[in-house]
Amino acid sequence: MTARNRLLMCAPEFFTVRYEINPWMNVQRKPDAVAANDQWQQLVASLAPVADIVLCEQAPDAPDMVFTANAGFVFESRVVVSRFRHPERQTEEPHFARWFTDAGFTLVDWPEEVRFEGAGDCLVDRGERRLWLGHGLRSDPRAGAALQAAFDVPVHVLTLVDPRYYHLDTCFCPLADGYALYYPGAFSAESQMLIRAQIRAEKRIEVSDEDARHFACNAVGLGEHVFMNRASKPLRRTLESHGFVVHESPVGEFLRAGGAVKCLSLNLDDPIA
Repeated sequence: MTARNRLLMCAPEFFTVRYEINPWMNVQRKPDAVAANDQWQQLVASLAPVADIVLCEQAPDAPDMVFTANAGFVFESRVVVSRFRHPERQTEEPHFARWFTDAGFTLVDWPEEVRFEGAGDCLVDRGERRLWLGHGLRSDPRAGAALQAAFDVPVHVLTLVDPRYYHLDTCFCPLADGYALYYPGAFSAESQMLIRAQIRAEKRIEVSDEDARHFACNAVGLGEHVFMNRASKPLRRTLESHGFVVHESPVGEFLRAGGAVKCLSLNLDDPIA
């Protein structure tokens, strides 16, 4: 029997938009609290058949704590707790550090001056023994060398250039068997070339501008299952043609803060090839 992955999630008890640190946020367009909770509960129900949901409590002073993908980067029993670029999110760091410690994870020593936003910007490849790091808008490029030294795993560094896709997980999603879902326009020309050089053409799934805007790349891949906010008919057909099962779980209230399905969960057991 295949072991089930644990996903760390955080109920949106205090979720709102209090500040603007990405282009999706507008303090005049706050999410509806009731609708957000309903969408979160529906996402949990969608994920629960194929993963074990682990919960942490949201702190009142951390409205974006629901985006647990940004809590840190987990590898086996070790974790790098995020070092957020924006002061507004730095309040989350001690809360997540305490949760990881209480849960039995070992915290990796990390240079305080190197900004790194966890599994928002660092993703595990599902086909090769390597990591992908996004930088340019939140995380520091020096995080690549620090991650490689900490985990002894090759790290490919990608430059993000579109402020709408400020974290790597908003525009790039490694899937089972080495597939990758991504939006080319979010990356520098050099990084697009790197992606094409490292991932075979038949394994690359490019998304349209429309699908990117609906955060199709901000997806959770669990084996053949792919969970996302929304997929156009062409994208769904493409994913299904490669053997994936697409699950749509609308989380529009969270898009108001710049996050979707992947942002709302952290895989605590993400295996590396």
